[in-house]
Amino acid sequence: MSDAPDWLVAARAHWRWRGDDRPPFADPPAPKQESVWDYPRPPRIVPDSRTVRVMWDEREIACTRAAFRVLETGHPPSFYLPLHDVDRRYLEAAAGSSMCEWKGPARYWNLRDGDRVLTGVGWSYPHPFDGAEALADCIAFYPTDLACSVDGDPVRPQPGGFYGGWITAELAGPFKGVPGSAGW
Repeated sequence: MSDAPDWLVAARAHWRWRGDDRPPFADPPAPKQESVWDYPRPPRIVPDSRTVRVMWDEREIACTRAAFRVLETGHPPSFYLPLHDVDRRYLEAAAGSSMCEWKGPARYWNLRDGDRVLTGVGWSYPHPFDGAEALADCIAFYPTDLACSVDGDPVRPQPGGFYGGWITAELAGPFKGVPGSAGW
């Protein structure tokens, strides 16, 4: 955005690590692993044809082979699933919003099944910034209270509670969200 407002320019400029070089504290990747410190900033949005599944207890919330992985320096990827592959009967708009300096304004989602509710368990970018348009009709889920998998491999949540990255065996960290990582 060449005509970006000052607050956005400042938010984008403050990051030290941008995937150009790994910090000294980065874990070396094992064979067949990728380092989250090689991911770029601004993030790269990559189509992923593996089977991505989101389960809430015995309910399949989503299953797709058309996800997008968002790769951003220091973060495990967030997986964005096309809304047409999500069982929308369970989706309910949640309160609150946030702003990503790369992707734009986010809205949040609950999952509801009768009286059972998981609050703020998903987010989306219905009107993303330039460069993130692929995410417009997608939703991402925090794996904390859900059973998420990539090609059958279980996902662990990114630490810290705010970020929604999915940790899989293919990743080397450490991952943003651990104590002391605010400036990464």
